[in-house]
Amino acid sequence: MEKVFKPLSGYLALSLAILGFIGGFILLFTIQYTGVLGVVAGILLILGCIFLFKGVMVVNPNHSRVCVFFGKYIGTVKENGLLWVNPFFVTNKISLRAQNLESSKLKVNDKMGNPIEIAAVIVWQVHDTYKAAFEVADYDHYVKIQSEAAIRHLATSCPYDHMEDENAVITLRDGGEQVNELLEKELNERLAPAGIIVKEARISHLAYAAEIAGAMLQRQQATAIVAARIKIVEGAVGMVELALEQLSKKAIVQLDEEKKAAMVSNLMVVLCGERGAQPILNTGTLYQ
Repeated sequence: MEKVFKPLSGYLALSLAILGFIGGFILLFTIQYTGVLGVVAGILLILGCIFLFKGVMVVNPNHSRVCVFFGKYIGTVKENGLLWVNPFFVTNKISLRAQNLESSKLKVNDKMGNPIEIAAVIVWQVHDTYKAAFEVADYDHYVKIQSEAAIRHLATSCPYDHMEDENAVITLRDGGEQVNELLEKELNERLAPAGIIVKEARISHLAYAAEIAGAMLQRQQATAIVAARIKIVEGAVGMVELALEQLSKKAIVQLDEEKKAAMVSNLMVVLCGERGAQPILNTGTLYQ
């Protein structure tokens, strides 16, 4: 588990190192006064200052350093500024900033077996530096591979739309926030071993694969045309019914069943036709 390590101030260590360097060089350049012991003391002082200076490090905001001492995890430095740690510590930099990952367009089959293209944008952040540093080999690469696996699993778990599965509760095209929530939940489960949390995940690209895109477009157009025709017929039937009712109620003209059928046929052709009606002038009677 992650442990927060509190380092010492780097300003004090840096000041001592600078003063030590100055004192060491003074001893070396005043050999005629200090003698051999002064030279030895100067060399040791300079070496000590180099050792002291090696422990000075700078930690920027939203960054951290994982400290390891001869293979043992000591802790993680999350404090910002100029700091000092044991020079024998091995420190690894880990960013704590939120990062964006835009996946490539993946070609995968949906739940119904149709080839589709899908991509997502993921916002992730390191939450546990110990897991990120030691539980996985490379957490950046781990995020990319597991994100791709999660997107593929989501695509194979849901149909593309309701035309493929009318009983589907969630579809990729119409699911909206539900689909994004499913993706975010699965990503958090997959990335938890690496100490990564996913702050947001959204589908950025969704389409049928090129080989079936044309056929699916025709299918969608046909469905739209059928739905429009149904509405037109429903409206036309209501208008014919209203026309017959008004003619009968106001006794404008008396029509037998044959003429009613002819009138209904003509009105339906006029109301449902794609072209404008062509008027015909009848100079005889209704029965000629």
